[in-house]
Amino acid sequence: MTTATTRQRLDRWLWQARFFKTRTLAARQVTEGHVRVNGDRVTKPAHGVEPGDALTFRQADRIRVVEVVGLADRRGPASEAQALYSDHSPAPVPRVGPRPTGRDRRRLDASRDGAAD
Repeated sequence: MTTATTRQRLDRWLWQARFFKTRTLAARQVTEGHVRVNGDRVTKPAHGVEPGDALTFRQADRIRVVEVVGLADRRGPASEAQALYSDHSPAPVPRVGPRPTGRDRRRLDASRDGAAD
């Protein structure tokens, strides 16, 4: 699982740790400046990361804060990927209320259509 080298490309590590579906998506996030390494914004996908580095980035609707624990030779199964980092992310914000059902949505749409007349 760990390599003989002590550093690895940031985009490759994010992809191998299964935070992004493709390496291209990981590189795009880094290039657009959405990833911080040890608090510093990084814009180069080839920036090296090593065990002990703290990464902060947005993934979907969450802010992820992870510590690099290990480096990988390949993109393996999820169990191997989870061993590459320690997650220090804040808990996700709970929804204010339950999601509306289909019936609720139809009623809301009908009330809006009736108010428009």
